[in-house]
Amino acid sequence: MRPTIFAFTPRLPALLVALAVLSACTTSSALKVAPFETPTSRYAAIVVDGRTGSVLHANRADAIRFPASLTKMMTMYMVFDALERGQLRKSSLITVSARAAAQPASKLYLKPNDTITVDQALKALAVKSANDVAYAVAERLGGTEANFAAQMTRKARSLGMRSTTFRNSSGLPDRRQVSTARDMAKLGIALRKRHGRNFYYFKARSFSFRGRTIRGHNRVLGQLRGADGIKTGYTRASGYNLVTSVRTGGKTVVGVIMGENSGRVRDRHMVQLMQRYARAKTTR
Repeated sequence: MRPTIFAFTPRLPALLVALAVLSACTTSSALKVAPFETPTSRYAAIVVDGRTGSVLHANRADAIRFPASLTKMMTMYMVFDALERGQLRKSSLITVSARAAAQPASKLYLKPNDTITVDQALKALAVKSANDVAYAVAERLGGTEANFAAQMTRKARSLGMRSTTFRNSSGLPDRRQVSTARDMAKLGIALRKRHGRNFYYFKARSFSFRGRTIRGHNRVLGQLRGADGIKTGYTRASGYNLVTSVRTGGKTVVGVIMGENSGRVRDRHMVQLMQRYARAKTTR
């Protein structure tokens, strides 16, 4: 099914732009968006109550999109499952193959035959979004990345992610690797509900590796009180993606934004959504 595309141009009068934005939202109280933040053709968003599953806000939530590094949320889910089964321990070593080492950035620049612990791998996936680590994890758990991606897709189906297909473990460009904002929200909620004791990995903003401090890209974690995860993503085809979890006032809210034109706009828009639907307060 082809996603509905809403086309906007700078020549549209400001009133028409505002009306177009409001009509695209499925909630009765649509979030106001400044003209220069008019949704792009790739844009999609959803905000969900993490406890009840109620949809608080949706805009093209079922449109097919590229997940980019949001993919690594599922890669980490598979690692958490393996830890729960006893297949892995956090001290277990993962060996880096030549194929894993050859993956493009973002990466840790690991070399063939290097090893990394499962704990280090999880930190690298959550904070650095390291593609070499994602590939190494895929080989460790699936034998091949293709086999691991098939396992990821089966897991997605079991979680109700009906529109998601994985072809790799990292989110690197592949036109067959698709998802929706709604599916990514389901994954974010499932990660907390089923692997809550390991959810803290998604809150980390930096980690130490071989004497270096490696900092992440998720700036919203430092902008909202109660924000405790989870993941950013970007490729040229996907635009700027973000899943955010906020716990405040006795409730949990998960928001997803996909396809923004810049990280700055994406982050500001997520803060606006969480201020409105989670009643979150900024740290400044």
